[in-house]
Amino acid sequence: MQNKPDRRSFLKTSTAAAAGAALTSTIAKTAHAAGSDEIRFVLVGCGGRGTGAAAQIFNTKGNVKLVAVADAFQGNADRAIKSLSRGENKSKIDVPAERVFVGLDAYKAAIDVEADLVVIATPPGFKPQQFEYAVNKGRHIFMEKPVASDAAGVRRVLKSVEESKKKNLMLAIGLQRRHQPNYMETIERIHDGAIGDVISQQVYWNGGGIWYRNRTDAQSEMAFQTNNWYHFNWVCGDQICEQHIHNLDVGCWVKGMYPVECNGMGGREQRMGGDATKSQIFDHTACEYTFADGTKMFSQGRHLAGGWNHVGEFAQGTKGTADPSGTINGANAWKFSGENVNGHQQEQHDLIEALMRGEIYNEGEYGAHSTFTAILGREACYSGKIVKWDELLEKGTELAPGIDSYTLDSEVPASARPDSEGRYPVPTPGKYNPFA
Repeated sequence: MQNKPDRRSFLKTSTAAAAGAALTSTIAKTAHAAGSDEIRFVLVGCGGRGTGAAAQIFNTKGNVKLVAVADAFQGNADRAIKSLSRGENKSKIDVPAERVFVGLDAYKAAIDVEADLVVIATPPGFKPQQFEYAVNKGRHIFMEKPVASDAAGVRRVLKSVEESKKKNLMLAIGLQRRHQPNYMETIERIHDGAIGDVISQQVYWNGGGIWYRNRTDAQSEMAFQTNNWYHFNWVCGDQICEQHIHNLDVGCWVKGMYPVECNGMGGREQRMGGDATKSQIFDHTACEYTFADGTKMFSQGRHLAGGWNHVGEFAQGTKGTADPSGTINGANAWKFSGENVNGHQQEQHDLIEALMRGEIYNEGEYGAHSTFTAILGREACYSGKIVKWDELLEKGTELAPGIDSYTLDSEVPASARPDSEGRYPVPTPGKYNPFA
């Protein structure tokens, strides 16, 4: 890179660092960070994934310092700081009480703290406005997947992605398979024609279930849903968004495009024993995605105790088949033999090393489009109808209008408001309208 600014100048004034072409996520895995410039970062969202991402940033070769945290709940913030302060990482934390921010609007105060990098690991329903705020503040960003829970959120994210490019900001998205050498090399071979033209795919996230947090007497309805976010569509986007997005992302990466439409089916078999007073999301979805060339991607997402558990992807081509995680069968048979890395850790190595070299990449578009692929599938399963990408992106139902002004005492959105008997609305295929 020519005319590259010094690392500190890059971190502080990235909008002025016109330092050559942006990198993709294929940053050399053997490159290591150098120098002693400190990268200050803040953590927005102190749950398991946020705490994990911060710990993985600590494990990089960068000189990093956590300087502020924000969460909807004090307990989450306190637990994160306690967990991250263990052992040698204690020296990498400088978060006094006045830089611990709590509430649904706490992200603003945390992002306002002088820092280079913002880590956003909140439930997907809250991410669009938090991402927008961080971009407006000129911060580099790591944002976990999925990046939104509805079409309105995806549109907002895409607009902010364009702003992040104008400001030359680093934007990394937590679709960690894109940073794993086994996936990267296999998919590169597929793109080079190892299995011919890709004509069909199957992608799976079938597991046994997820956590549930019982309501406490002191909680408002908004606090209960925010704390129990995986069970409410406006916050999580359902299992197809929150987990199955990884496999859908791989399928679209393999194909090199996103689907134009989807039809699907789904429902609730075991979710909370069928109790609609505790949860509103489905426990199984099955989708048929269609690409512009007419080829198909078939998807299964499931939480079902006692069923077949499998997380993975498969592709069929005109000259062979592939498991994108490392195997090609057919005339060009091949198996990945390199080092298997922890994808969550590798994406943080790539992020911090690139920042310290004064180089950036922007993963925002595929983060948003892969999120929308999951939303497209969910709306097809909820409605039982064929749903088209362009129409849904333009007109899809907004699940949480006015979310920017929500507090823990606000009324929950109508899409998750319980009836007189405490039952939450559960989408009914054949009746649900994705454009309501």
